[in-house]
Amino acid sequence: MLLVILPGTLFLNITYKRLSIYRYKGTIGPLIFLLFFSLGALLCLLNNESLNQSYFAKTPCNYLKVWVNDELQQSNKLLRFKAKVISGYQKDKQVRLSGQMLITLRLDSISPIKLKYGDEIMIPAKYTVVEPPYNPAEFDFKAWLGSQNIYHQAFMDQDHIVINKNNIGNPIIKMALNLREKQVAKYRRLIKNDEAFAVASTLILGYRADLNQETLSVYSRTGTIHALSVSGAHVAIIYVVLDLLFFFLNNNRALKMLKLLLICALIWGYALLTGLSPSVVRSAIMITVLIMAKGLSKKTNSYNVLAFSAFCQLAYHPFLIWDVGFQLSYLAVFGLIYLQPKIYNLLYAGPNWIDKLWSFTSMSLAAQVVTFPLSIYYFHQFPLYFLFANLFITIPLVLMMYLGIVVLIPPFGFLAPVLEWIINFTNAVLKWMASLPYASFSFIWINLPELTLLSLFLGLAVYALAKFNKQLLFTSLLLLVCYQLLVMCDDLKAFHQRKIIFFSLRKNYAAAFINGKEAVLISDLTREDKNYSFSIEPALTQLQLNKIHFINVKKDTVLGHFVLKNNQIAFFQYKLLLLDENLNGKKIDGNATFSGIWLSGNTKFNFANMGTGIRYKTAIIDATNKEYKIQVLKRQMENNHIEVYVLKKNKAYLVQLTQ
Repeated sequence: MLLVILPGTLFLNITYKRLSIYRYKGTIGPLIFLLFFSLGALLCLLNNESLNQSYFAKTPCNYLKVWVNDELQQSNKLLRFKAKVISGYQKDKQVRLSGQMLITLRLDSISPIKLKYGDEIMIPAKYTVVEPPYNPAEFDFKAWLGSQNIYHQAFMDQDHIVINKNNIGNPIIKMALNLREKQVAKYRRLIKNDEAFAVASTLILGYRADLNQETLSVYSRTGTIHALSVSGAHVAIIYVVLDLLFFFLNNNRALKMLKLLLICALIWGYALLTGLSPSVVRSAIMITVLIMAKGLSKKTNSYNVLAFSAFCQLAYHPFLIWDVGFQLSYLAVFGLIYLQPKIYNLLYAGPNWIDKLWSFTSMSLAAQVVTFPLSIYYFHQFPLYFLFANLFITIPLVLMMYLGIVVLIPPFGFLAPVLEWIINFTNAVLKWMASLPYASFSFIWINLPELTLLSLFLGLAVYALAKFNKQLLFTSLLLLVCYQLLVMCDDLKAFHQRKIIFFSLRKNYAAAFINGKEAVLISDLTREDKNYSFSIEPALTQLQLNKIHFINVKKDTVLGHFVLKNNQIAFFQYKLLLLDENLNGKKIDGNATFSGIWLSGNTKFNFANMGTGIRYKTAIIDATNKEYKIQVLKRQMENNHIEVYVLKKNKAYLVQLTQ
């Protein structure tokens, strides 16, 4: 398609005047869009390493030679890193291979292995496909890794790998990572408070490994999470500092060009130092284009510069289009370019300090309005006090950036306590804001059609108000009504829902019995457990539940329509027999019909002790049973023609009691 469209587009461009092509503008525009769409599709296919014939998963091998192609992340005794495959070994034969994988090493507690970027290692060819999400609303780790061209992962002990003496990483990236590691170590020596150290490393250097979940939550709940992501604001601050430092090069045109080249080189050096995140690369490209235009005395169009930076990044890495940071970053900048001037011009601020305050306010409003639909779609929350938090953090952010850079210069290390105090003070104020009543609206779940309608409403409403167009404004209000109708339908469904979810876990069990917006959860997990937060809580919040009863399976419980007694569960018309360690060695007699049986706790129940009057249709086997036991139970159920479902490495089992 690209080979057909490209020559046609070039021909039309050459004969634009001769054949009066301008009369057909309505067809030329879509043709150019189709051209770029085809180019993007081709780049996506070419960048998908799993489609290559040399992809390592297509060739059976005993061992693989790989090299560490990213910064390593250590959590407790686990070391995780991305590795690029070089070749494989089939007995004595070496085969050239390609592709990437995620490797997790279990470190030895006495003598942990030390790896760094570029190290070449030999590993056994034992890997698995990255697993998809098994539970409703669970984070799609497989899709997230897929957007980084990683489709397989390996878990192994450090004793199972051999480190070669070769280091074959990119020398520029290696130098940047080594430099960043030294600067992080310098922060570690100078800043005593762990939280302040983590914020400083993240804010200035883009090193997030030491940032804890509590700090992330505080910044997220106050709408200031952008401050922890090295972005355009940080690059702009760097640019201002460099522009002031090289003021002596403003004497003539040649020196000005030298100054601009130096600034560009240093900004790209900083972008490399911070890990080349999409927002930093976008800012670096935009500033480079603006600097070049300034040096050549050319006019610039902000929209074209923004689009050019996006095109450059996507041409190099097409899968970035699915990156949340990439999407929010470009949306926020578009809001600052288009919407901020319009909001700013709504009011006359008066004195200079009020004018500056209103300017910052309009910037925050513009960025928040434009990113609002996508933010609640991905993160399911909206910070209510974002305006106050962003106004507060503006000055501390600039001070932290300036001081953070200055502290890294050897003679100025004595300023570290000042930097630490500013970070601690900023964190304390943000924590106070996050603890205020209604600091954020959480558990907001919208689906893709609702996201589309909400985005179209906001876009059309803003454009209609800017152009004073009544028809577009009416259309936007109609879209808002459609959005509200979908939300109402979701709310009605939630109010009338009646279902059971048996969650798929690795070593635990959990089942939610849901009636309307209330649920009874049987599980051996607690609210504080990470497995609960990752695998269970998203599904319960997506279903708009406002009351959840945690109960223990070993204690008889009666809650409304839910009854747990004598290892039997009754929930409306659904009846379940729980076979766990309580029934080991016991007999079950009588006449009873169950919807299913639930096999848990590595049960040793002998089915020969179950009377013929006990009937059931389905057997549910959870992950508390050992692997061999699961296979035995599964075979036994299949031999008796019983429908069996294993809650381990399979999708969660859903019982829909109402339509």
